[in-house]
Amino acid sequence: MKLKIQGIIKQSSVDGEGIRYVIFCQGCPHHCKGCHNPETWNPDKGYFIETDDILEEIKYDPLLDGVTFSGGEPFLQQEPLIDLAKKIKNLGLDIWCYTGYEYEEVKDSPLIKSGLIDVLVDGKYIQELRTLGGFKGSSNQRIIRLN
Repeated sequence: MKLKIQGIIKQSSVDGEGIRYVIFCQGCPHHCKGCHNPETWNPDKGYFIETDDILEEIKYDPLLDGVTFSGGEPFLQQEPLIDLAKKIKNLGLDIWCYTGYEYEEVKDSPLIKSGLIDVLVDGKYIQELRTLGGFKGSSNQRIIRLN
């Protein structure tokens, strides 16, 4: 299954707990002022990658603690992310997901209902509420442990 992405960071320690493989999904309707990934906004940019190709990279890195879905907006591509998340969970890794939506807006979405997301970081980035550290960009965002 194909996923449209802007890019990947193979090892990160700032996008969730532990060492994480981070997938930056392409396309975002939020357009937050001060966004650090504005290149992800346009859904017509980026490139397609097979979820199985991503999985191959993930499975051969023994240092990874988990995978983070970031953006752009992951909730615009739920079907391929669910496909990938199932395979990631079979490797024993956890999954964090960043979204500009609030939990209440996505709690009934297929991605959340799948039970595959362990931690959701929700809410739009608000530049005036910027924070440093703590795995979120602004103080309005919440880190919600789902599993």
